[in-house]
Amino acid sequence: MNFIQLNKRQNKIIDIVKNKEPITSEQIADILNVTRATLRADLSILTMTGILEARPKVGYLYTGKGDINFLSSNYKEKKAEEVMSLPAIAKKDDSVYDVIVTMFLSDVGTVVIVDENDFVCGIVSRKDLLKSTIGGTDVNKMPVGLIMTRMPNLITVTRDDTILTATKRMIQHEIDSLPVVDYIDNDINKMKAVGRISKTTIAKLFLEIINS
Repeated sequence: MNFIQLNKRQNKIIDIVKNKEPITSEQIADILNVTRATLRADLSILTMTGILEARPKVGYLYTGKGDINFLSSNYKEKKAEEVMSLPAIAKKDDSVYDVIVTMFLSDVGTVVIVDENDFVCGIVSRKDLLKSTIGGTDVNKMPVGLIMTRMPNLITVTRDDTILTATKRMIQHEIDSLPVVDYIDNDINKMKAVGRISKTTIAKLFLEIINS
């Protein structure tokens, strides 16, 4: 298997944790003079690969496991199209209740919303649907288009984007999944939902790499 090296900051984080464990992300950020948000992706990668262990209310510990040269070129180059699952889709005029049912039956955390031309126009999460049920709103009559996240706030990837790109976007935007889209006629306003990448997708792929 071919590997690429961790970056300088990730190696510094490992050294800090080795010498000062257990240590919190706030303390690591202070030592490196960066924000916690800056460290989020690095810490996620180091914990997902088993190099560090994150313990709630304790901090990060060095496990002595994992491979510091952990990330295979296969992972870096693998396309979203190769691992994506089918998206859950609903129409913007569908009721919130109907979309809740779709989410439950599809066992997903987000549903892609499309317009009358089947172009992606929004997305709703469990949190969005939960908020809509608070306050006595009639979810049988409310169209999901009223509560969905719209452009330009939609975060997506294309089928040709790498899994590494998808991972970075999910971490950066603190979301659990991404729609995989095709642009029709290269028009960013004409997106067709063709797949879905979730944190579960990423975790399964990591396990395949680690066990290979």
